[in-house]
Amino acid sequence: MKCFLGLLVGCLLLTGCDSSNDQRTDRDNTAVNARDANDATVTPIDQSNESKDIDEVAAIRKAVLDIDDLSTNGKNVKIITGEGRVVLRGPVDSQSEKEAIEQVAKRIAGNATVVNELEVETD
Repeated sequence: MKCFLGLLVGCLLLTGCDSSNDQRTDRDNTAVNARDANDATVTPIDQSNESKDIDEVAAIRKAVLDIDDLSTNGKNVKIITGEGRVVLRGPVDSQSEKEAIEQVAKRIAGNATVVNELEVETD
């Protein structure tokens, strides 16, 4: 039985390793990195350590993950809170994802200002 399970796991691993059909292209982040080096750009390092801000990020993240049919990009957006505002950053797959994530953030943030810097990726 152990031998069978080992063989099954090995086959599953090998099946997932075929990269011959991988159509992914690497994204050139040079311009984004240069922009983010500017002190005026909010990055995750700017996340407040206040418990209310951390709780707000957790609540927004949970609600974002509950959005139906959200892409992996959409699920992994950056959510940065502090000083009465929420900043959303990162790539999403469509304008509808961008809007859905912003709506969730606004609903949970209440009176906080929501700054939507999400970028719709185009191929």
